[in-house]
Amino acid sequence: MAINKAMKMALKALSYTDLDIKKNYKFHRQLKTATHPFLKTRYKIWDHKIEKDNHEIPVRLFFPKKYREGKPKRILIFFHGGGWVTGNIDSYSNVCANMADQTGAVVVSVDYRLAPEHRFPSGLEDCYTATREIFKNADYFSTDKENIILIGDSAGGNLAAAVSLLARDRGEFKISKQILIYPATHNDHSDETGFPSIRKFGRDYLLTSKRIRDYMDLYISSENDLKNPYLAPLLAEDLSNQPDTLIITAEYDPLRDEGEAYGEKLRKHGNKVYIYRMKNALHGFISLPKHFVHVKRTYEIINKFLDNELFIQ
Repeated sequence: MAINKAMKMALKALSYTDLDIKKNYKFHRQLKTATHPFLKTRYKIWDHKIEKDNHEIPVRLFFPKKYREGKPKRILIFFHGGGWVTGNIDSYSNVCANMADQTGAVVVSVDYRLAPEHRFPSGLEDCYTATREIFKNADYFSTDKENIILIGDSAGGNLAAAVSLLARDRGEFKISKQILIYPATHNDHSDETGFPSIRKFGRDYLLTSKRIRDYMDLYISSENDLKNPYLAPLLAEDLSNQPDTLIITAEYDPLRDEGEAYGEKLRKHGNKVYIYRMKNALHGFISLPKHFVHVKRTYEIINKFLDNELFIQ
């Protein structure tokens, strides 16, 4: 359904462009968890912790109600959104449970450390460590390593892309596929950034450009981080040897153009990429209930990508 005048007015009222995320990020964390209640008893899950240096990385495994018949057993390693500042295993558990059921894969949700208590690259290193451990223990899941796929939304899509770059550069494991859902890929979200979607949808469409800038300010350790391709993958000079990539963007999302630009740049560097723009969609739509048309369409596309059925140029 297209966005009409009444809906635009409602979105504008909900966008809270003057809200100071920097002062209220703890409240937003609590609100996000409270508004996404999760009943563990309804799903087959397993909570686990991965040791890293002097801390533990919680992960939650979601098992599908039944595996898709005739398909290889897969693992989807999921990094949640929330601007690197909000979100956790619980607030995304309904998303991950539906993801497992819709794809027939085991979904591993990574509860990486959040900023500003743990700034860049802390959360990224947690995601990388969790991914490396899953690759090391692929036999435990009776899964071939080529069937281990990265997936993330928004800031989580940013982290998935960065983990793929780190994996190539460190050479400890090889990722075959990644799925980036409306990912953040750039370092500048001002009106001067050059991306029309920032100027056109950066105020009255729930996620605002101000909020993105506030999140990034909380995430970075210093201004020098803004030049780091592991923080802003679109800045990478070399994007060769990256996984087959599916990028799904939202039509009314300020991050739309930079996500699509990342896909185009990956393609120019010789990678297989499929870019799909979800019509009439807002940022964050993957968290909607599973019966919503955008969610259903997303899993149709994801399953085709996983089964190598998409035409990839």
